[in-house]
Amino acid sequence: MSRRAASAGSQSSLREANKALVVTTVQRYGGLTQVELAAATGLSAATVSTIVRDLLAAGVVDTAVTTRSGRRAQMVTLARRVGLAVGIQIGHRHLRVVLGDFAHEVVAEQSLPLPHEHRSDTSLDRAALLVVDLLERIGSELDEVVGIGVGVPAPVDTSTGMVSVPGVFRGWEGEHLARVLDKRLGRPVHVDNDANLGALAESTLGAARGYRDAVYVRASYGTGAGIVINSRVHRGFAGTAGEIGHVQVDPQGHICRCGSRGCLDTVVGSAALLEPLRASHGPLTLRDVVARASGGDPGTAQVVADAGATIGAVVAGLGMAVNPQCVVVGGELAETGEVLLRPMRDAIRRRVLLNQIAPLEVVPAELGARAEVMGALVLALQSADVPVRVDDVGDLEPAEPAQVGDRRDRDDQDDQEDRRAAVG
Repeated sequence: MSRRAASAGSQSSLREANKALVVTTVQRYGGLTQVELAAATGLSAATVSTIVRDLLAAGVVDTAVTTRSGRRAQMVTLARRVGLAVGIQIGHRHLRVVLGDFAHEVVAEQSLPLPHEHRSDTSLDRAALLVVDLLERIGSELDEVVGIGVGVPAPVDTSTGMVSVPGVFRGWEGEHLARVLDKRLGRPVHVDNDANLGALAESTLGAARGYRDAVYVRASYGTGAGIVINSRVHRGFAGTAGEIGHVQVDPQGHICRCGSRGCLDTVVGSAALLEPLRASHGPLTLRDVVARASGGDPGTAQVVADAGATIGAVVAGLGMAVNPQCVVVGGELAETGEVLLRPMRDAIRRRVLLNQIAPLEVVPAELGARAEVMGALVLALQSADVPVRVDDVGDLEPAEPAQVGDRRDRDDQDDQEDRRAAVG
């Protein structure tokens, strides 16, 4: 092989590697300007511009004019024609499904109530039917779906898609959730804990987007946390990282579903919140408590505030271990706003060492009740295989390429710049 041929092959491999890098970077963030892409990938601005033109011609990306700091910029997103993804959140009492594209835009969604202690087989059947129904509503088909993300309120071993701790989510143990949904829908399925997915969504799209290290706290029927370290969700071995609902807060307390005594969930879980209100308010649901506390009812507000202080004390311990830049609070109880957040914030700040350089922030989730299901959508999108060449796109018809002069000479110049940057 001649030296010229070897050099051409090397340059071709480098271009393909750079294309893959640009695609995976856009895939991770949902959309970036070309300037942001250059900063995120380390490629030169000229190389990014050339790659974006090639991917646009191949139908892999779309571009649109936007503004950054008052200046016009070119936003790059993966094209809708590349595919759609599904996010599914299965809660203790509800099912939520969204369809979205690679720009993280939701194109269809629906929620359904679920009965108390619903079983995995019937709930997964409902989820599968709802996915098909939503696809039909927008005129799409299952083969357009690149992946499905699923969140459940229990620790998950992501390598198997199974609940990893027995008793925490009754009726769901021993079930290969990813395999079951894959058989029903025939698409790749990825399963994770709902708090982890809330953390993923808030760090990608929401209140923690500007932070590398963050904790997401889900305060709902049970309590859990998702931990983000260096912009990545930390799941731990078999997915039990962040299970603060099973930290002991009362050594003489009630037995928890996990089998231990006095866990946080036995003190601030839905049953524990409703019981002290029964005599004064009669039978209530968690939604009733949230609505009344938000409306100024003193009894329900007191119960929520007490829960906030107790959760805050546990989160403070997590904060000391992880040292996050911010704590984002979501879940049903967070809908009460400062009723929950103020005592929680006070408890955290009393116990966490004061950092004068970057004091710990405690903020509400920007995505609200959609945090977990949006996290499931992001998980599916980030896990999908995306084509980077024209022939990978299959039957997509490439658009007419822009006239950019002698592209070969420009590509060679860009490759040389990137090699120098890599060496330097």
